[in-house]
Amino acid sequence: MANVWNIAIYLRLSKEDGDKDESDSISSQRTIINNYINKNISDFNIVEEFIDDGYTGTNFKRPDFKRMITQIDEGKINCIIVKDLSRFGRDYIGVGEYLEKYFPANDIRFIAINDGYDTVSATSNDEFIMPIKNIFNAQYSKDISKKVKSSFRALQNDGKFVGAFASYGYKKSEKDRHKLEIDEPAAIVVRKIFELYNSGIGKIRIARILNEDNIPCPSEYKRLNGLNYTNGQQIKLTKYWTYSTIHNILKNEMYIGNMVQNKSVRRTVRGKAKKNDKENWIVTKSTHEPIINIDTWNITQSLLTKNTRQINFEQNVGLFAGYIFCEDCGRAMSKITNVYKTKKQVTYICGSYKRYGEKTCKRNAVKVETLEQIVLAKLNEQIKIGGEIKYEKVRCTKNKVNLNKLELLLEKNSRMKKSLYEDYKEGLLTREEYMKYKEDYRKEENLIKGQIEVLNVKQDGAEEREDEWIESLLKHRKIEKLDRETIAEVLDKIMVTEVNSELNIKVFFKIELA
Repeated sequence: MANVWNIAIYLRLSKEDGDKDESDSISSQRTIINNYINKNISDFNIVEEFIDDGYTGTNFKRPDFKRMITQIDEGKINCIIVKDLSRFGRDYIGVGEYLEKYFPANDIRFIAINDGYDTVSATSNDEFIMPIKNIFNAQYSKDISKKVKSSFRALQNDGKFVGAFASYGYKKSEKDRHKLEIDEPAAIVVRKIFELYNSGIGKIRIARILNEDNIPCPSEYKRLNGLNYTNGQQIKLTKYWTYSTIHNILKNEMYIGNMVQNKSVRRTVRGKAKKNDKENWIVTKSTHEPIINIDTWNITQSLLTKNTRQINFEQNVGLFAGYIFCEDCGRAMSKITNVYKTKKQVTYICGSYKRYGEKTCKRNAVKVETLEQIVLAKLNEQIKIGGEIKYEKVRCTKNKVNLNKLELLLEKNSRMKKSLYEDYKEGLLTREEYMKYKEDYRKEENLIKGQIEVLNVKQDGAEEREDEWIESLLKHRKIEKLDRETIAEVLDKIMVTEVNSELNIKVFFKIELA
């Protein structure tokens, strides 16, 4: 036992888990734990309180929980106290990992007060009961999740807002969190977007205008206003207006006062939210004040329909389309065509730069001819390596035959040695003859074993290669010119960036042979 218990007090509350306000509140947990410490533990030092208020117990993605584990790893904590096991977590597999593996390995004392559990004094019966309680906590969380979903669905059908974040342009009412109010600074931008689009300005140009005016995009606006918001659809580095953001705003019925919910669905408690089919959306008319009047809305929807054009992908698709990306922002590179001295010059540039300007990313331009040369050279290099491997594999096929022969020789050598000993015992050989023949067989045995070892090494190395991939490469022999079919067959991606004013192009194949 430790001389001094360096205690971490862990407190957690989440209404999503069905936690009750009074008995499970942070202040109630704190009081129970402090009273327990003062009555039951001597020689202690409270290192810190770790509080995750509003975080579910069905996973361990909680900021203060992670911070507490870090301090355990740093040797600052050797005792954790919680009000009950459900405060620690409701994921029975994860909780079991900590209780049965991580804490014992790190000499951590764990106390769950209301469960009467303390690892220092735990009996075999306690060790048996705790996993069962753990499972009950997880099941309770699932049951609560179903009830919460049912409650949410009822509220949605009544036209009441149940989301964590209101659509850009709105905010939740301070008097009733199920009602929306206009957020005027953002609403001004929404009106401007509709006005610009209806005046004939395209979505990409609108995004450029907003970026040039340094207007924060919706996700950045939420963060600047202190909301813990992340956009799962957004590329990690994107903090600017994009075509898709403008498009989604122009199509959003929320702006004419209609409540649109259930656009995404979560199949399990810990599962990721997925887009719901449009026919399953829950739309309730006239639930809040509109930002856009109905005439403006109708004009916009009519224009969106007229501006939709069908693209002939067979004619328009580029050689590297879908395979070339900007390494700086992660977006696809865009193809542009310029005429230089009556000759067309095709260049790939960063898609973010092309659409939204230099404030978003670097140009990272590469001529298509340069790209073709680089990819072609690297692909032919892969084909050459594939040929060498193929040659080695042919040799290895022969090696298999040789291995079988050598193993038969080794068995024969063993039989001969045994026969030699029997002849010596029966007096057919003198001791000198026996020792001479025995040494000959020993040398032969060592020679055979050495040859087997060499062939096995060669064989093992060849069998690690991808047979089908090599066959696919070798059917090309040598490629003189790239085509879309070959690109689709062998290429994984191309990443382009500039390093110290020099273009850096990384080519990745579906399987790298060297």
